[in-house]
Amino acid sequence: MSAFCRAGMILLCLSWFSLTAVAQQPVDSAMTAAQPQPSTIASSASKDRQLVLDVVVTDRSGKPVPGLQQQAFTVLDSKHPSKILSFFAKSGPAPAAEVDAGTQIILVLDEVNTTFEKVSYGQDGVKKFLAQNHGELAHPVSLAFFTETGLQMQTQPSLDGNALAAALNQQEHGFRTIGKGTGFYGAEDQLRLSMDALESLIAQEERKPGRKMVIWISPGWPLLSGPQSDLTAAQSRHVFDSVVRLSTSLRQASMTLYSIDPLGVAGTGGTRTTFYENFTKGLTGPGHADLADLGLQVLATQTGGRAIFGNDTIVNSIDRCTADLNTFYVLSIDTPPAERASEYHSLEVKLDTKGLTARTRTGYYAQP
Repeated sequence: MSAFCRAGMILLCLSWFSLTAVAQQPVDSAMTAAQPQPSTIASSASKDRQLVLDVVVTDRSGKPVPGLQQQAFTVLDSKHPSKILSFFAKSGPAPAAEVDAGTQIILVLDEVNTTFEKVSYGQDGVKKFLAQNHGELAHPVSLAFFTETGLQMQTQPSLDGNALAAALNQQEHGFRTIGKGTGFYGAEDQLRLSMDALESLIAQEERKPGRKMVIWISPGWPLLSGPQSDLTAAQSRHVFDSVVRLSTSLRQASMTLYSIDPLGVAGTGGTRTTFYENFTKGLTGPGHADLADLGLQVLATQTGGRAIFGNDTIVNSIDRCTADLNTFYVLSIDTPPAERASEYHSLEVKLDTKGLTARTRTGYYAQP
């Protein structure tokens, strides 16, 4: 089978429709149905002119910087300064007696894209995180498992780390049929299932209020990028539309993605941990689309989260992620109307003090 056909098989599954519904349609009609209708996109996005940004500021050593005032921030929308409509600063962790109920942490254990051994390693790290501070959590935490049968939310958000750890002990690892050695076809299944799992999580959480930090413990799904995976014009358009939907849905659901690679230092050789960086700047149109634009680490970076590789322990990596909830800033800006559908706008937050770095969403897609 040619690379074009293989890519087409994957792309059929990168829609908001269920896999069952896609399977029941002829190939041509499924590809057509998966395309979003411009009127639908525009009507939902036109109500979303005010953009809210969670911003984490760090110094040269990576430590969060508290105490900044609104005057220290400049937001650039496609390199043009935007007026800051509102400003909020969260400086330092809350006292032990206080709980931040406005932010939920969702820990996703990925059993599809890694080995049984690393799944167990990740699970042990999650248990250690939940056991900290005698099991008294600072933010509501829920657990999710991603297996070949899909993504299952195992628990409701809870502040009781001990109860969550007990629930984690009851989880049975899913039986895996996708072989790591099956080449393109195994990777194709992993990507298809991974996209469906992410979409399922967004659908479950998008109507819930508050900010969601999603920590996906996984080496990431296959990027399927290279000379053997060139896309046709129609396939490139489909990838672009999928990126627009994912980016917009993650933003509207107030979701920030973080990825923690459970392979540790041993898995940091070669380009595996850096190749994704070629796709983090934002996809401006279908002419540059690549399947790697849908990668876990790519999406994590674009939502303002982090992609962590070479970790010493899983619990320390989770702590590094959750530290972003202790000191951060929330800015809102008014976005200009777009001249065309799915117009990409880059975002950058500048600071008036040298040596400080601001991390937030890298861009958004605007509609007329």
